[in-house]
Amino acid sequence: MTQIHEHALGLTWVMDDAMQRAAHALVADDGRVWLVDPVDDPAAMERVAALGEPAGVLQLLDRHNRDCTALAQRLGVPHFSVPDALPNGPFTPERVVRNRFWNEVALWWPQRRALIVAEALGTAPAFAVGAGPVGVHPMLRLRPPHQLKAFDAEHLLVGHGPPVHGPHTAEAIAEAIDHAWRDTPRLLLKLPSLVLAGR
Repeated sequence: MTQIHEHALGLTWVMDDAMQRAAHALVADDGRVWLVDPVDDPAAMERVAALGEPAGVLQLLDRHNRDCTALAQRLGVPHFSVPDALPNGPFTPERVVRNRFWNEVALWWPQRRALIVAEALGTAPAFAVGAGPVGVHPMLRLRPPHQLKAFDAEHLLVGHGPPVHGPHTAEAIAEAIDHAWRDTPRLLLKLPSLVLAGR
């Protein structure tokens, strides 16, 4: 069953699957709603429709196609895939990874002190293997995204797992990045249970 989280930024829905895919509907100050890496879950989309007029669909990771294109077409809004700029939105895209295998941007929403990250950080069990609620993607642990520590975030929305809110959010992000390599043995110990959960 999909978990739906209401929060000060809008709505997050987390799918009941092994990777805990998470999608977001963010309500800007002008009342328009931005969908981030959305999954077309009927219950969630019904709640999203009540939030306001849709403004666009944002795809933050090249391989996070999910239902981005289909929902943008259905709602009659633009689909921005890994954007370098968003002239009509309150977010600032920040480059996280850019190579031939991985192209990802994060969103920084300065007015709300919110950081939205598709894949480099997560809160699902496959990511958060350390003491805190946030972890680095297993494939980025050798070269974690240190640039994300620059943001004094009070909200963290991720592409896998539930959101994190509160005054300790920035600290949790920094701790996850600083301990990315040291927490790798914990990830290896956790792998068998993660594999079983994914079956």
